[in-house]
Amino acid sequence: MTENTDTGATMRAMSQDVFGGPEVLKEVERPRPQPDTSEIVVRVRVAGVNPTDWKHRAGLPWLREPIPVLGWDVAGVVEQVSRGVTLFKPGDEVFGMLPYPHGAGAYAEYAKAAARCFTRKPANIDFVQAGALPLAALTAYQALVDTADVQPGQRVLIHAAAGGVGHLAVQIAKARGAYVIGTASAGKHDLLRELGADELIDYRTTDFTQAVDNIDVVLDPLAGENTTRSLDVLRKGGTLVAILPTTDAAAQKAAALGVRLEGMLVEADQAGMRAIAQLAEQGRLRAHIDAAYPLAEAAEAHAHGETDRTTGKLVLIVTP
Repeated sequence: MTENTDTGATMRAMSQDVFGGPEVLKEVERPRPQPDTSEIVVRVRVAGVNPTDWKHRAGLPWLREPIPVLGWDVAGVVEQVSRGVTLFKPGDEVFGMLPYPHGAGAYAEYAKAAARCFTRKPANIDFVQAGALPLAALTAYQALVDTADVQPGQRVLIHAAAGGVGHLAVQIAKARGAYVIGTASAGKHDLLRELGADELIDYRTTDFTQAVDNIDVVLDPLAGENTTRSLDVLRKGGTLVAILPTTDAAAQKAAALGVRLEGMLVEADQAGMRAIAQLAEQGRLRAHIDAAYPLAEAAEAHAHGETDRTTGKLVLIVTP
């Protein structure tokens, strides 16, 4: 067991005092976290950037004050372990998701969480890949595997297939043996074919409800009318998994059609992270990196993400 009793140690972090645009993110010195029982402290090499980050930064209705340090995706090296931890030792390379939504803190040189939020980083992927995967890959895995139980031969429709969750969901569904259909703008179709998509729909020119039917599973990260319309393409008994809040009208429509509508919120999950690590190690799951920014340029990363033109993932390089 290694525990740091130097409570005066500090670290660089990106923080905010008020809600607002990307410019509210400032580099600060903060106390280095100390591990509680069953926790580890990780020296962060790379932190993933996700849409939920800039939504929290701007202010969500239930937030009374800003989260001091944003970010849930962590890839790095174990710095400290506390009492009760047997899975990791200092020096181990790990990646994982801090508990969502209340465990944020990845935009910093050090982050802490329960040891079982992490798993070992495969040796054949770098920290950039590892930092890009956790939240988005766990969302896709928990939607397609844990919730929908996708089976070989099933027809799976993935909306926003070139986005952070979507492009990983394409690969996870293919690894499950599904026939994968994705919606994305035409310029992103080549990448999605490389990742395994069997059929692609340009949402700008084609109404997906006229292009597909008899779908077993829909993964919808878009919400609103897209969710309601997606129910029409499901076979009876099919499942739609939404990762944003759904409406009572959508629930009533699903019941009338005899289909299943599930809303989910991603959870820190070591079993899921181990499955993701195995797929990555096998070369069956990789994040497409749209751009990487130094930690100090987190505001620029957020501004980039908020254009809604990102393909795949954005990451922050925290420490070399």
